[in-house]
Amino acid sequence: MLHLRLIVPADRTDEVVRTVEHTVGTTHLVVLPGVARNPAGDVVLVDVAREAGDALLGELRALGVDTYGSIAVENIDLSLSKRADKAEEEAPGEGADAVLWEHLAEATHEESTLSVTFLAFLAIATMIAACGVVLDNAILIVGAMAVGPEFGPLAGLSTALVQRAPRLAARSLIALVVGFVVAMVLTTGFGVLMDAFGLFSKDQLERPRPNTDFIWKPDMFSFVVALLAGVAGTLSLTSAKSGALVGVAISVTTVPAAANAAVALGYGEIRQMWGSTEQLLLNLAGIVVAGTLTLLAQKYLWAKQRERALGRT
Repeated sequence: MLHLRLIVPADRTDEVVRTVEHTVGTTHLVVLPGVARNPAGDVVLVDVAREAGDALLGELRALGVDTYGSIAVENIDLSLSKRADKAEEEAPGEGADAVLWEHLAEATHEESTLSVTFLAFLAIATMIAACGVVLDNAILIVGAMAVGPEFGPLAGLSTALVQRAPRLAARSLIALVVGFVVAMVLTTGFGVLMDAFGLFSKDQLERPRPNTDFIWKPDMFSFVVALLAGVAGTLSLTSAKSGALVGVAISVTTVPAAANAAVALGYGEIRQMWGSTEQLLLNLAGIVVAGTLTLLAQKYLWAKQRERALGRT
């Protein structure tokens, strides 16, 4: 269930309440006249089944509630109410399959914005991965992949393509390009510094590395894994199962590939640098393609599911 808190001017409250009451899957409607101060107006509280949430949010935005008032949405972790159970039964479709496009757009907007924090996480992850590739240490590689924040802009780009949101697409591309360029430049400098202290060496990079050689030797499996990770990551975002994102993060070779390319560049190892760059681009492309196709499939299947459910009522 979702909990909506609406602030509505008094002269539009009746229209908003009618919209809520006519939406299948709503319950626990509360109207508090005149309690809002900024902006001034009435407060309307309502619980709605997740599968009916996107449609209701669309109608409320069409009424301009987000313009002249406010719409706040929260997830309800526990609701002990037979009315809530009935609302979920009446709502068409299944809550686990529902996509809240407004929530997805907001989440990807935050995760795909270029910021100091984003750059710091990406640079640190790339430096950890640099230690992993030089030492041929798979544990460090996994840790670096878990720290990397690059899935946010990738999901933002997929969302932008499906929703035709050019601003979100531009923001996501800027975060990805600038983020990886800065992270790789800093990691190249980090590698040079580590070499000066005798902690890195060219021999370590060139020797056989059974645990990390795959990073700069891309093949079709790299693209297949990126596709599967893109599907899993997108589903975890749309179904609010964020715990799955950790598994997605440690299944793709974006950050390690960027790290290997940066260290190889510092030592003039052009073959490894180009191989790692190809691995990086292959993974980025696979995730975006899979994420976009997953969202399109969800959009289509959810529309069909709603049509069938409404046809039975």
